[in-house]
Amino acid sequence: MAYLCSENFILFIIAIFCSICFSSSTPFIVLHGITMSCNDAGSTFYTSQLSLLSKSKGYCIEIGNGAHDSVYMPLETQVQIACEKVKGMKELQQGYNLVGLSQGNMVGRGLIEFCDGAPPVKNFISIGGPNAGVAPAASSCPYGKCSGAGIYTDYYQARSAPSGYTRIPTDIAGFLNGCKFLPKLNNEIPNAFNPIYKQRFSSLQNLVLVMFEKESVVTPKESCWFGFYQDGTYSQILPAQETNVYKEDLFGLQTLDKAGKVKFLKAQGRHLEITIPEMQQFVVPYLIDGAATTSAPNATS
Repeated sequence: MAYLCSENFILFIIAIFCSICFSSSTPFIVLHGITMSCNDAGSTFYTSQLSLLSKSKGYCIEIGNGAHDSVYMPLETQVQIACEKVKGMKELQQGYNLVGLSQGNMVGRGLIEFCDGAPPVKNFISIGGPNAGVAPAASSCPYGKCSGAGIYTDYYQARSAPSGYTRIPTDIAGFLNGCKFLPKLNNEIPNAFNPIYKQRFSSLQNLVLVMFEKESVVTPKESCWFGFYQDGTYSQILPAQETNVYKEDLFGLQTLDKAGKVKFLKAQGRHLEITIPEMQQFVVPYLIDGAATTSAPNATS
């Protein structure tokens, strides 16, 4: 009996210690990708492992009914729901870190730029995100010239989340005129520049961009680093620093980069298939208050 009491006392002390650790560290949220939910294995893996490794409290934020709405709910609506949830969580009111998985990065950027009255995001860790958009394969386009005649219609924009960040390099006019989400997120709609979006995004402490070497879901994979096809062609992929949105600093990416706050990192697996050592090196340092981040050097190629 004395042994059991002693063991229970030790467990009680450990629980108190862990509670103190969690309460004194910055919490983080996870925004999952398309066709995912907070209850599936992938979202649970990221949330639980990152919480365990960083000793920070993590929350997966569900939008609507999860998998179904991640596909069919317009991204601006998803952002509005995430915004209200974040503002309603007392645990986040002193600021939080944000981990985006795949399409969740679109919601995450929208949360940072569009959400009025929200607590501040400190570090934004983008894992396998279609940050500069996605493009249909050139092989699926007649004569290599795609058109957004279908996907940029109001019908598709209101019923398909991916249509909101589909950027067809051979139809930039259609993209700017018909795509309802990414042009606004990038602050590139003609005569509609909003300095608040840029100010909010450039206030991040760190922007961590993780691209997967064997990426096949996000096309081109360089979009994970804000790179993309040159306007008008599929023949050349520009690094982030050579894109118009960077050179014109439309939403603050150049500001962050020149301040040394953007980390371009490369994991070796396929889409979202991160290893525990990669997670420890690339992600965890940005979830620990005051931790050195030299363990996650920029990738150069």
